[in-house]
Amino acid sequence: MRLLLGWAINALCLLALPWLLPAVKISGIGTALVAALVLGLLNTLIRPVLLLLTLPINLLTLGLFTFVINGLLFWLTARFLDGFEVASFGWAVLAALVYSLISWAISALLLGKRE
Repeated sequence: MRLLLGWAINALCLLALPWLLPAVKISGIGTALVAALVLGLLNTLIRPVLLLLTLPINLLTLGLFTFVINGLLFWLTARFLDGFEVASFGWAVLAALVYSLISWAISALLLGKRE
């Protein structure tokens, strides 16, 4: 149940992004649900590999390159799905940051700590 609630929270956060960032467009709740699922899968399967491959540059930038990786995965998700658009890679980095912050805050409030 917790997993489904987290998925719904992420989808709602994606729906809030077009209101906050004019360069992000999502056509509806169905697209947001699919995009949240794809983002979750990419973050689970591909992100660890990318972090490992870019470890030297991540160390040189004191971890700031992680924002670029998050933006890349966000941008890839938008490129794969119809109805989910991001204007450019720079906007994708900013959108990924805003999405992460909103999702983290709402999840912390609603889901709380695991015990």
